[in-house]
Amino acid sequence: MKEKVEHWDMIIEGKTSLFSLQFKDVWRYRDLLMMFVKRDFISFYKQTILGPIWFFVQPIFTTIVFSFVFGKLAGISTDGLPQYLFYLSGITAWNYFADCITKTSTVFRDNANIFGKVYFPRLIMPLSIITSNLIRFGVQFALFLVMLFYFNMKGEDVHVTTAVLLFPYLILLMALLGLGVGLIISALTTKYRDLSFLVSFGVQLLMYGTTIIYPLHAAPRQYRYLLELNPMTFIIEMFRYAFLGRGEHSVHGIIYATSVTVILFIFGVVIFNKTEKNFVDTI
Repeated sequence: MKEKVEHWDMIIEGKTSLFSLQFKDVWRYRDLLMMFVKRDFISFYKQTILGPIWFFVQPIFTTIVFSFVFGKLAGISTDGLPQYLFYLSGITAWNYFADCITKTSTVFRDNANIFGKVYFPRLIMPLSIITSNLIRFGVQFALFLVMLFYFNMKGEDVHVTTAVLLFPYLILLMALLGLGVGLIISALTTKYRDLSFLVSFGVQLLMYGTTIIYPLHAAPRQYRYLLELNPMTFIIEMFRYAFLGRGEHSVHGIIYATSVTVILFIFGVVIFNKTEKNFVDTI
């Protein structure tokens, strides 16, 4: 009697390489990815009064506060740009990067129940966070464009440059940089829970080490190199130059930001792949 041979639609095997990105599996589960994106969006605003209007409230109030404190009281230069436009441009870009870090940094802890019961490529969860944050960024970026149009109509010296062609690339850099750093922190928090309390505080401190509230050339020369170690400095400077025509832009700055982003992203994926094998036992 012949033994019946069974054919399986899918075989789940452990990853043999720490560098495995599982792009094929991620693409196969793309519907699940979009479902997580929808879940993140709905669950966050479902029980709020203003709903998605919070997308606008946070950058508007932050811009007003920055304009009063740093612009009016401290008198910090905005490189000849309108204060509201200068601060809003930095806040818009920074918010996306910061959200990617803070929300990705707790992906293991927040989804331990799902990870322990159902199989799917674990990388889908942080990717869904990056994608859902992109929706928020798109709304806030639309607000920035409205402000840009308003000040342009007022006759302010602001103009879009050819560097705007790099805009999709800048978004990609912010997403991968936030994802890489978030994955590293997420892996560490499975063993060191108190690290999660430092993330929000650390991200806020890092903001002051980025050219959000001042242009790069206004920083003291002896401390300028510290700002240039932060890859987000070059990304935000290029973002301002692309849409406002002001900002220190250079090829070496973007190359440096790209190099740091790639290194941190690869390192983050390696640690993520290593941690996901046994994080259920430690979390």
